Amino acid sequence: MFDLKQIRCFVAVGEELHFGRAAKRMNMTQPPLSRQIQLLEFELQITLLNRTSRSVRLTPAGKVFLRECVRILALAEAAAVSARRIAQGQSGMLRLGFTAGSSYEFLPKLLSRTSASLKDVEIVLTEMVSKQQIEGIRANAIDVGLHRFSFVPEGFESICVVREKMLLALPRDHRLVKGRLPTAKDIVGEPFITFSPRDGYYFYHLIDSFFSAESIAPNYVQHVSQIHSILALVSTGMGVALIPESARLLRYRDVVLRQMKREPPHAELHLVWSKDCDNPALPSLVRLVRNSFAV
Repeated sequence: MFDLKQIRCFVAVGEELHFGRAAKRMNMTQPPLSRQIQLLEFELQITLLNRTSRSVRLTPAGKVFLRECVRILALAEAAAVSARRIAQGQSGMLRLGFTAGSSYEFLPKLLSRTSASLKDVEIVLTEMVSKQQIEGIRANAIDVGLHRFSFVPEGFESICVVREKMLLALPRDHRLVKGRLPTAKDIVGEPFITFSPRDGYYFYHLIDSFFSAESIAPNYVQHVSQIHSILALVSTGMGVALIPESARLLRYRDVVLRQMKREPPHAELHLVWSKDCDNPALPSLVRLVRNSFAV
């Protein structure tokens, strides 16, 4: 079967219709160029060129084959460029796991930046709680996650991309909506809606640790996994809650968000990935995040 070298030699002769100019174009002498054309014709069992001492002309079969050879070389070059771009992390696909809370503010910013800076990298999104993200990365179901956690699991790396206040969510007619900034003591006895200790462990632990530091035993009445679910319950007057500041963007009409006099610990969001991830597009994303979003 013919090879790309023979194809390139034939295209040079077919376009120049002159062995001397074609040889110069290929940076070789005429004898090896002629040999490549002879080998190609032998492989194909057809005559591609009519040669005389004065001229070189394409046969009808040669004209058709020249068009196809030009297309073959273009496809080969495109394939090489695509492979290089993927190897260099300039194109490809990244599977990104994200928590629902990260989609309120940070995820749109990240996607906007990647679409501008990593135009040929496709981001495939999967909504997952933090625990599922770690499991997904270990199982190679996703490449990278937007994750809430208190420590970096062994074998993983991370960048903190968001550090935000925790705010007190109150029903609009609640006594703490107006006046001085509320304190933890003001919440004593209030029905409190918090996160699920399983699916929302990060926030559950953060809030429970805050109450423990204040020597308060909260009156938990509901445990749910998503921020918007907590706000929906607060809006009905079922209780109060602590939620991250980015939840302001949800704009529940019957919920008021207030800072507390002594703020709870800030909530953090991290980009997280396995040290063993071999996706060539990952380093490009990590560089972008580190340069644009690291806090």
